[in-house]
Amino acid sequence: MTATAGGRVAVIGDVGGHRDELTAELRRLGADPDSGRLPADLTVVQVGDLVHRGPDSDGVVALVDAYLGEQPAQWVQLVGNHEAQYLRPPVFDWPERIGDGAIDILRAWWAEHRMVVAAAIDVAGEQLLVTHAGLTAGYWRAALDAPSSAVDAARALNSFPDAHGDVLFAPGHMLSPRGAATGANLAAGPVWAAAATELVPSWLAEPQRAPFGQVHGHSAIADRRRRELRAARDVAALVSVDEQAAHETVVLPQGGARIVGVDPGHGRRAHRPWRALVLADARILEPRVSR
Repeated sequence: MTATAGGRVAVIGDVGGHRDELTAELRRLGADPDSGRLPADLTVVQVGDLVHRGPDSDGVVALVDAYLGEQPAQWVQLVGNHEAQYLRPPVFDWPERIGDGAIDILRAWWAEHRMVVAAAIDVAGEQLLVTHAGLTAGYWRAALDAPSSAVDAARALNSFPDAHGDVLFAPGHMLSPRGAATGANLAAGPVWAAAATELVPSWLAEPQRAPFGQVHGHSAIADRRRRELRAARDVAALVSVDEQAAHETVVLPQGGARIVGVDPGHGRRAHRPWRALVLADARILEPRVSR
């Protein structure tokens, strides 16, 4: 098993049940409009939260299942908190439920390690860790023992479902009791950390520089519909927003590591415009896949 060869790596944010949006973005990236096959130079990393909100969660799962079956070396699927509702006892109420067939597919991906927690990408010598919600500094230090590379962090996280499931799904303020004065957890796990209150603040409070950059979905600092930032002043001052791509980038002042958010913010209706984060001259280092 070897790392993928250099090419384009497209990190796709939370799809949220919008099959047509996912199909359109894959076509924009060069997928064949008839067969749907990905071009040879493209690897996709999808950050999780494939399901819920939109009109066709089952269709999204079926589409991704086809890629994992037919082009497994070109699709890395990460787990999100909405997939976790079907892999573990549910931890939050949600008004909709996907079909039994789609649930079986998600569980098979998880059991067979075709859906994983993290990916590590090399982009012209820069390592980026990709998870659903981002790796907080507290979790990096306490749960992972402060790995110095994105590869080591990703490998550790991908080993957790077998032995440390409860640690993996460590909650943050999104699961705090309603009405709590504060529930921010600077050691929240990579499936639940909130970008504005946990992920970025944790690294601002960390005395050691971040050893690698990150890409995440799950939550955004920018409220794109209201065109405002939902964050404390020190966090908001670091955020740059690409409205056309629905991406936001934080460059940490100590060391310059970047944290890029790619959640488009799809609700029942899709948020537009949005795009995948496309990394040129990039390769997947973890999970290792063969071409």
